[in-house]
Amino acid sequence: MDKNDFKNVAVAIVLSLAVLFGVEWFFPTDPVPSAVPYSSTVPADVQPVTPTADNKILPVLQEADDSPVISIRSDTLTGSIRLKGARFDHLTLRQFKETLAKESPDVTLLTPSYYAAFGMTGLTKGVDMPDDQTLWTADREELTPETPVTLTWTNAQGIEFKRIIRLDKEYMFTVSDEVINTSAHPVAFAADGVIVRINPPETQVATVHEGFVGVLDGSLREIKLKDLKDDQKESFTTTGGWMGLTEKYWLSVLAFDQKLQNVSNVYSYQSVQGKDVYSAYFVTPALTVPSGQSVSNTSHFFVGPKELKLLADYQKELGIEKFELAIDFGWFYFLTKPFLIILGFLNHFVGNMGVAILIFATLLRLLLLPIAGKSYESMAKMRKLQPKLKDLQERYKNDKMRLNQEMMMLYKKEKVNPASGCLPLFIQIPIFFSLYKVLSVSIEMRQAPFFGWIQDLSAPDPSSVFTLFGLIPWDVPTFLNIGVWPVLMGITMYLQQKMSPQVADKNQAMVLRWMPVLFMFMLGRFASGLVIYWTWSNVLSIIQQRYVMHKYGVD
Repeated sequence: MDKNDFKNVAVAIVLSLAVLFGVEWFFPTDPVPSAVPYSSTVPADVQPVTPTADNKILPVLQEADDSPVISIRSDTLTGSIRLKGARFDHLTLRQFKETLAKESPDVTLLTPSYYAAFGMTGLTKGVDMPDDQTLWTADREELTPETPVTLTWTNAQGIEFKRIIRLDKEYMFTVSDEVINTSAHPVAFAADGVIVRINPPETQVATVHEGFVGVLDGSLREIKLKDLKDDQKESFTTTGGWMGLTEKYWLSVLAFDQKLQNVSNVYSYQSVQGKDVYSAYFVTPALTVPSGQSVSNTSHFFVGPKELKLLADYQKELGIEKFELAIDFGWFYFLTKPFLIILGFLNHFVGNMGVAILIFATLLRLLLLPIAGKSYESMAKMRKLQPKLKDLQERYKNDKMRLNQEMMMLYKKEKVNPASGCLPLFIQIPIFFSLYKVLSVSIEMRQAPFFGWIQDLSAPDPSSVFTLFGLIPWDVPTFLNIGVWPVLMGITMYLQQKMSPQVADKNQAMVLRWMPVLFMFMLGRFASGLVIYWTWSNVLSIIQQRYVMHKYGVD
């Protein structure tokens, strides 16, 4: 590889690394009843629908709530629904632990400062509607997948409100509101729902979207909390879709009636009593209940892990539009999603996600065998040309232009492309980034063990060679806290480098010699699953490269 080719390759590597590391560095079932058709004829005295979640936020901030609750219990969830305002104010995921510690508590998502509620906005003057202060009456004390709960309340005008809450065997609640109009006049209302989070923690992973997320009018909408803090509010109108809040692994989402048109959606920020309050709120258009009749509206509430198969199943079964986009697949969606599906498939059979990663790397290497083979053939031929290249460099050391011309003639004569040896690296970069994204966002990787000391493939290698694996009691600086697998990766990179054609320029050779060390430290704090993949991929490359060199008689 001549000097110009080396510069081009070096620039490409630097730009690729900038994409990979720059962002993180700098920007630290029971069947559901269908809704009864409602009248589109709106009474003349109906007030306009104004999307606002204020009346669902302020009372919660102003007073403690010790009203009765309905307990929630299933194989996947425990929690409670507060009868005052019918708020989902506690929810714990039974199948997920906060840490790997033996006594670690279950992951808790909903709390009094992170809750969801459904309601109705009255649009007819003089008609009372249930609000955040309404104390509902429940027909039972516990909600399970086998026993739905019915809440009822009757206003001063004798109009009855009924809310049936169902829970499936996973993480989806179905909320069906029915308004029974026993008055002599038509009544109009708008169904609404809100998710509120007060003083959320700062985002920990810059490369994974955390904040507001939704599919509104067919388009994915993602807004970071810090951005909304400046803009205060973002509003959308949609037919179908969903909206809510997302974290690295967890999701809380409201999915309204997918057939309703012109549903208003608002992401908002408020500073209330010195607290940062974020809310995702939707309100339907006016629904009219004729005298002596009833109207129903059904919504869904998901709160749980962002498992691809789970979200895809809900997308299919409930018709929730593009629900799987709640997972932040990133720029390389066309690679990231298939990678996650393949890894999940392999893990299902071998029962170990680390082994699945090794099999995945092997299959990928076999798929790219023709391309890599051509590159290694070119590299082997380049090594055979090293004596002739050195002779040319010595002969024309004072005439760089003539040297380049002679080298190009030699390449053409021997049918060698010096740049093709770098092709495997360029192929690896998008694959590497996509796998990095999979390990960063997929709940399937969280706390997934490999063997030995690797008990979480989504976390860095916890061993440390600079403390002799804990035998030396001293605090190692973060950049020196390098585990065994990053060191193995650096060694395999060094071996690959020794098998590649040597660079004549001393400065370029020195940079290349330090490249394995640089990568070892850079990837040392990355997910161990990614480092294991890279190391094993290097081993397979060494085997293939050694075979090609032997084929062409290169030492």
